[in-house]
Amino acid sequence: MKKIDKDSPIPLYYQLKDIICEMIEDDELQPDDPIPSERELCEQHDISRMTVNKAITSLVTEGILYREQGKGTFVAKGKEKHSLSSLLGFTEEMQQRGLDVFTKQISFRKKMATKWLQQELALDKDQEVFEIIRLRYVSGQPFALETAYLPVFLCKQLTAEKLEGKSLYEVLNREFGIQMDYAYQTIEPVAVNDYESELLEVKQGALALLFSRRTYLKSNVPMEVTKAIYRGDRYKFEITLRR
Repeated sequence: MKKIDKDSPIPLYYQLKDIICEMIEDDELQPDDPIPSERELCEQHDISRMTVNKAITSLVTEGILYREQGKGTFVAKGKEKHSLSSLLGFTEEMQQRGLDVFTKQISFRKKMATKWLQQELALDKDQEVFEIIRLRYVSGQPFALETAYLPVFLCKQLTAEKLEGKSLYEVLNREFGIQMDYAYQTIEPVAVNDYESELLEVKQGALALLFSRRTYLKSNVPMEVTKAIYRGDRYKFEITLRR
């Protein structure tokens, strides 16, 4: 293991973070492997327990390591990547990556569109929307909490039963001939609340990524507004840039 350089201007805890990350990158530590104990790291690098704890806590927050009470600290599995260059539903994208996807439907209801939804979906006053809340699982673990709003006039016969265990976009296309064409999406960091943390199985206040998307038909009619909260410790996105 590389040693910390106490003459370096780089903070000691940051150097230790880099050392642990390099061990993971060089396959010296594999996913689910335990890292050396805090005591061992203190002795190996002649640094304080506080410095070691700061480095490990930072790596846990970033999703590179995870802790198990009474057992120790372990290397986390790599975060799933999400491409921002293609317009796919969650189910389709994860299945393309060969991942096992499961969806738990939390709520399905019809309600009057709020002023915000009227604006986002170009609806008149007193028009209704379907509100669909689903918890998305990848490889058996909660991955994202998603809330979608659809204008009722586009898919009046949509039911919770028709969506059970299926892709929303697949059902909309097959049952109602609805096919998305393009979308606008924003991404921002958020801290999860107590309800979200319980569903996503993370600590309250943990950092997550909020994806907000407005999707359109070819006729430029907005067909859906979605807000999805992705676990920050299991998710990262990638963008292809071309000149």
